[in-house]
Amino acid sequence: MTELLKISLPDGTLREMPEGSTPADVAAAIGPGLAKAALAARVNGEVRDIGRPFEGDAELELITSRDEADALELARHDFAHVLAEAVQALYPGTQITFGPATDDGFYYDVMAPADREPFSMDDLPAIEEKMREIIAADKPLVREVWSRADLIAKWEADGEAFKAEWAKELPENEELTVYWSGEPRSEGAWLDMCRGPHLASTGKLDPAAFKLMRVAGAYWRGDQRNAQLTRIYGTGWLNKKQLKQHLHRLEEAAKRDHRKLGREMDLFHLQEEAHGSVFWHPKGYRIWRELEAYMRRKMDGGGYREIKTPQLMDIRQWEQSGHWGKYAENMFAVPDMVPEVDEDGDGPAKPAVEKDADWMAIKPMNCPAHVLVFKQGITSYRDLPIRLGEMGCCHRNEPHGALHGLMRVRQFTQDDAHIFCTEEQVVEEVRKFCELANGVYKDFGFTYHVKLATRPEKRFGSDADWDKAEQELRDAVAEAGMDNEEYGWEELPGEGAFYAPKLEWHLTDAIGRTWQVGTIQGDRVLPDRLDATYIGEDGGKHRPVMLHRAIFGSYERFIGILIEHYAGRLPAWLAPVQAVVAPIVSDVDSYATKVMAKLEVAGIRVEGDLRNEKINYKVREHSLAKVPYLFVVGKREEEEGTIALRTLGEKEQQVLSLDDALALITKAATPPDLCA
Repeated sequence: MTELLKISLPDGTLREMPEGSTPADVAAAIGPGLAKAALAARVNGEVRDIGRPFEGDAELELITSRDEADALELARHDFAHVLAEAVQALYPGTQITFGPATDDGFYYDVMAPADREPFSMDDLPAIEEKMREIIAADKPLVREVWSRADLIAKWEADGEAFKAEWAKELPENEELTVYWSGEPRSEGAWLDMCRGPHLASTGKLDPAAFKLMRVAGAYWRGDQRNAQLTRIYGTGWLNKKQLKQHLHRLEEAAKRDHRKLGREMDLFHLQEEAHGSVFWHPKGYRIWRELEAYMRRKMDGGGYREIKTPQLMDIRQWEQSGHWGKYAENMFAVPDMVPEVDEDGDGPAKPAVEKDADWMAIKPMNCPAHVLVFKQGITSYRDLPIRLGEMGCCHRNEPHGALHGLMRVRQFTQDDAHIFCTEEQVVEEVRKFCELANGVYKDFGFTYHVKLATRPEKRFGSDADWDKAEQELRDAVAEAGMDNEEYGWEELPGEGAFYAPKLEWHLTDAIGRTWQVGTIQGDRVLPDRLDATYIGEDGGKHRPVMLHRAIFGSYERFIGILIEHYAGRLPAWLAPVQAVVAPIVSDVDSYATKVMAKLEVAGIRVEGDLRNEKINYKVREHSLAKVPYLFVVGKREEEEGTIALRTLGEKEQQVLSLDDALALITKAATPPDLCA
């Protein structure tokens, strides 16, 4: 008698199925609707093909398009395989390498046949059309287990040098799988080496839900010493509507690109002479100054004391803190140099020579320096918490290819602070920070999610300390009322820093993108490594807990996010130029100057446009520069003591008395934290 398998479902029911059954059989037994909707299965926690047989009793969760994250991952993986199959069908002799899913699509690295040029954008329409043919053919995707020797032989016979090289490095004892597109070994069937899982067939993909986006150069295994390949990128979704929404977001993101708007608004520039660092122009630096003043008011109100620490510190300090072992490749380090003496006095000194063993590193972060400030003198438990803040300039040697406008730079300034407190004070201090961060983000019009990144595999500190630190953060978020769906509360296992778990604030911008910005970390490691102590109520020495926290993250990146969030139309209080006074005719220049003077007295950042140009030209130019308010004046306005106010983004203008216009713009130009 055949033994029945016991399959447990999420609702607590138990189904008995014959040996050899698959998740697809369970779906069919439940009902035809589920059988059609089921895309894959989670079997004992592992995502698998819907047609892969059970190996024994199992817990089963069927995956449908409602499980969007899992479904998208599967679809994008399949789109990548269909892309590779299409390229090889159109261009025989093409070698394939790897093709993973990405956050919004997929790619595949390929090498064009020897008799043709590398693939270009011109090839994408034909490849897309072939992909749709493969999807329409509804070819089954069939999993097989192969031996390592058979895999190597297959790839070598087919001239797939890259696949053969990779297969030779796979362990003998590992289960090696391939997937066929089409009935295995049938005419027209296509094979790839893959761990899976996959959808049941190519027809499960929506042929209207993908688009090939671009091509780029790539090196085999990411090493520039290896063969150069072509990487073909695509975006893939579950349906046409999702694709359309994504393409609209990309179009909107291109319009909002902070690099483009930065040039148009004359805010900043970057150039090779200081690659990875920003040249701030007067208008861009005005935004910086307003943000800095805003954050200083917030820090002063929150009981922080601002300090300033050195850019260079002895490398031994970084070794002691543990950063040298973790971040050395991202740090700029130089020998301490002294010039040789010009003994004969007939010329400049000889080139500098290094002192023995005195190496200095430019700080990539501020925390060790803040510990050194804390350690000056004797600190009592009565002094705690101590909150030290710094607008700290840091440098990190980011890879050249990772640099991206203001979003990823080598020199950046953080709104950094560290709170030294007792263990009993941790939860309350983190709760206060949650409330402070909440107020800041709401002032800028952001919604956000809060996430807890927990201990990574490689870390410093005891498990007991990590248990305590993680629970403190959970408790603080709960006391702040943020551990719920409204704030998108979620835990991210293994994503904490090597020294501490952290709370992360993920902002959502105007077009739905998310940006991880603020953090707070509960650290017991660094105070111990750098021997920070305070005198407790018992008269003995105790270690403080060190809370690392930032809200903007870095000024550079936060400004980039703001530019894109507002599409350059910054709130009036942040705008580098808040108003422009533009006369219609030169006869009223003196009245325009009077209006400017009144605005300046009121503290408004104002410019005059007295050029002999048509008013429509001036309106268009200052709209492109994203000036919030344009005060237009003509002979009638001069006679009546009024102005015609044009507000950025509004079609109609208002005619107001000068006093009413001043009151309106003064209110709009007041920072939100100073509003009554």
